[in-house]
Amino acid sequence: MNSKNQEAPSTEGHCQYQSTIDGLRLSLNEALIGKSDIVELVLACVLSRGHILFDDLPGLGKTTLAKAVARVIGGRFARVQCTPDLLPGDITGFNIFNQKSRGFEFREGPIFSDVLLADEINRATPRTQSALFEAMAERQVTIDNQTYPLSDSFIVIATQNPVESHGAFPLPEAQLDRFSMKLRIGYPDPSSELSMLAANVGPQEQNPTASKAIIDPAQLQLLQQHVAGVGVDVNVQRYLVDLATATRNHRDITLGLSPRGLLTWQRAAQAWAHLQRRDFVVPDDIQHVAGPILEVRLAVDIDSGPKIVKEILDSVPVPVLN
Repeated sequence: MNSKNQEAPSTEGHCQYQSTIDGLRLSLNEALIGKSDIVELVLACVLSRGHILFDDLPGLGKTTLAKAVARVIGGRFARVQCTPDLLPGDITGFNIFNQKSRGFEFREGPIFSDVLLADEINRATPRTQSALFEAMAERQVTIDNQTYPLSDSFIVIATQNPVESHGAFPLPEAQLDRFSMKLRIGYPDPSSELSMLAANVGPQEQNPTASKAIIDPAQLQLLQQHVAGVGVDVNVQRYLVDLATATRNHRDITLGLSPRGLLTWQRAAQAWAHLQRRDFVVPDDIQHVAGPILEVRLAVDIDSGPKIVKEILDSVPVPVLN
């Protein structure tokens, strides 16, 4: 690693954005009490322009967190409740004939937002699920041969229930690979639940801090561009490639990590390094985001996922950076 990366981690550029990141962190932690580890990963995903899949039980705060993300970035929030009768046009929008103008007009769907919550996405049919493919990969949608751009800060936060399988359509690998991370919130600890109960006594008003926009979408884009410039030493990149190769050679993995997944992993590690107040990536950053990155795209079951990720990390020597 070059001498610049050996200097103190606080840089002028980093300090410029630190108060903003602290504000985002504080607001999201107030929205989702007692889950600071999940908030950090969500922030890393947002800063790396990624999409999130929550694979968890109902009632744990997934919708609350999605709304909070939209509020703090000053973005438009839209929610789609996925059901088997949901059509692609219900998400993307459709052309409708205007009797007065004697022509077709396009009516935007909820996908034209900054944060789209696709609730219980695995209950939508494969045809409807595929409506998100282009939007998640290219931030645009094509309807009747006409392409419409989406917001540059467009994020999909999808949820699915890992327990119920009746009437569900498992997401295909091609779509799973478009998510950056798979996260599980889990139950809060008793002290956090007590804080939640205390906060909900009396008039039910929105938390003023959580409701406040910390930045706007344009400022978010500048922050994302700054994070994309976090340094990645060539030895760290070789480490990433070796880890990707290990996934492709693992006996229990049907589909190894794709090049797109490898790029996603590097971007997430850059964002995680920035959240740790560093302007360069170290192997610890790669390892910390490995679980959420790999489990969403390696076609392994929910129980064996963490074990396989650990085997992959243990199989590759960690580089020593000079």
